[in-house]
Amino acid sequence: MKLLVLTSEPVSAGQLRDALPGDTDPTDAEVLVVAPALHESALRFWLSDADEAIARADEVRRRSAEQLGAEGVPAATDTAEGSPEDAVEDVLETFPADRILIFTHTGDAQRYREDVDVDALQSRFGVPVTRAQI
Repeated sequence: MKLLVLTSEPVSAGQLRDALPGDTDPTDAEVLVVAPALHESALRFWLSDADEAIARADEVRRRSAEQLGAEGVPAATDTAEGSPEDAVEDVLETFPADRILIFTHTGDAQRYREDVDVDALQSRFGVPVTRAQI
């Protein structure tokens, strides 16, 4: 299975296992973790203050790779700019995922453009999409 994981926080193998259906084991999957450069607020987005968002995405990418690797899940990682929907579209051009797993914050902790419509993504890309909370 090819698993695309979209997250704005570092993820662990346990989080992947908990979010995947049934007894799916991430150690048996080809995993690609993508950290989109999400802004803390709409104001920062519209002011084009992207440096902090890009640095944060790179940190999430790096820490996810380290943590997953230490837990026996070899994962490729990358960062993405734009909305999570744009990130998924870009990634699927080179990584034909069998499943998409999206980790998001909820409530006040949610970043700008982090509220993803899972049904719309699934319909648009024809790939099962699961959302999990960070």
